Amino acid sequence: YQPFEILPAVTAKFKDPVIIFSDNKAKEIPVTVKAGKDNLDGYVTIKHPYSWEVYPKKQKVTIAQKGDEATLMFTVVPPATQSEGTLVPEVFIGDKKYTLSLNEIEYDHIPKQSVLLPSETKVVRLNIQKSGQYIGYIQGAGDAIPESLQQIGYDVTVIDPTTIDAAKLEDFDAIVIGIRAYNTVDELKFKQKYILDYVKNGGNVIVQYNTNRRIKVDRDELAPYKLTLSRDRVTDETASVKIIAKDHSIVNFPNKIEAKDFDGWVQERGLYFPSDWSSEFTPILSMHDKGETPKNGSLLVAKYGKGNYIYTGLSFFRELPAGVPGAYKLFSNMISVGKTQVITKPQLKN
Repeated sequence: YQPFEILPAVTAKFKDPVIIFSDNKAKEIPVTVKAGKDNLDGYVTIKHPYSWEVYPKKQKVTIAQKGDEATLMFTVVPPATQSEGTLVPEVFIGDKKYTLSLNEIEYDHIPKQSVLLPSETKVVRLNIQKSGQYIGYIQGAGDAIPESLQQIGYDVTVIDPTTIDAAKLEDFDAIVIGIRAYNTVDELKFKQKYILDYVKNGGNVIVQYNTNRRIKVDRDELAPYKLTLSRDRVTDETASVKIIAKDHSIVNFPNKIEAKDFDGWVQERGLYFPSDWSSEFTPILSMHDKGETPKNGSLLVAKYGKGNYIYTGLSFFRELPAGVPGAYKLFSNMISVGKTQVITKPQLKN
């Protein structure tokens, strides 16, 4: 059995909930239109912020059978300066306008459900500089950071942990290790030596948060120096953030990081911060929830050999997919630690 449903004549949605523009270069954005009746005939426009442009202004859509879909491509041109906004697909059938998306939930153990939501996608134009281009990503428990980094122009390769050796890592500008990788990837217990050697030889490794239980590597091998994980976290996404290492390159190059770059963060500041570390590490930020002591372990940087080891419990796995500009700037700086040349792209004229 499935419930009797009364749905709109047409729905539309974008492929991605957030689209990032790292420069003013246009992007082709698909809009998928689904017919809720036979012989659908109308046109589609995109409602957009004042400073953005979308071409063509409208496109005709014709779908013969109920349930079928058509995908239309629109060109979106961002403004020259940093900006955030929302795109909304509007489908016109006769004298009626439709702006909802259809989300179908269907599992064997529950009745099929159709959920109608406002159809929109967030667009973000960043003013961001980068140093370093080729990123190796080791997946952990799963996140969308590789796709987020690709949106701002990085070349990201997801690395199979079983293939890691010295030669596999040496050509990357940075190696990023996904959330809880040291909790979930057994192979890392055999590959950690290659990761630390990569740092020692001049590489840049960024390790995202892990829990302090069920670590797959020996605890004294997680980092090149003493590092003790804890349950420290900051759950208030609006908690004040103080930059305590103001002269460190990670908050100055290639993007200047200021307190305002922590505006608009979602769900939390971060979790499972280290509570104790050796003097080789430099704590960068201080933050805390109301009524608690300052937590200084959210972002730690240590020079090791010719390279840099970075450990962070900041919730980039939430902030980058949500399109938070300051999080992108800070992550770019983390990738850029120890480098000097800034990568810029040719700018297109509007």
